[in-house]
Amino acid sequence: VNVKETGHTLLVNYEDLDNLVVTDIGTERFLHDGGLDSTGRYFLVAANARHRIAVIDTQDGRLEALIESGGLTPHPGRGANFEHPEYGPVWATSHLGDRVISLIGTDPENHPEHAWKVVQTLEGQGGGSLFIKTHPNS
Repeated sequence: VNVKETGHTLLVNYEDLDNLVVTDIGTERFLHDGGLDSTGRYFLVAANARHRIAVIDTQDGRLEALIESGGLTPHPGRGANFEHPEYGPVWATSHLGDRVISLIGTDPENHPEHAWKVVQTLEGQGGGSLFIKTHPNS
């Protein structure tokens, strides 16, 4: 649960509904939307007014990284995961404030040199976009 203006994300373990466990993770202010990486372990969420992406480790219940998004006002929707031929697994976000599409490395085990960094930016069309998706057969 993103508590947008406060800069906190609440990670809720709901395995036992009578005894919910809530972990308060300090992230970044003005959280908006985001999605999971390809493994489902890491949640990447846009702090769009700060031009950053917060990476939350849902397994360990902690902030993994804060990333400068490489553009103005990241707006990923759930983001897009795909395998980059050079950088390995990446998560992509578009931006509302400009045409930049940022690719962020998401594999700290097999590609640690690229993990939680903008590894490439692409120039999109127009002055910005709301969401980015992939197609499973692409």
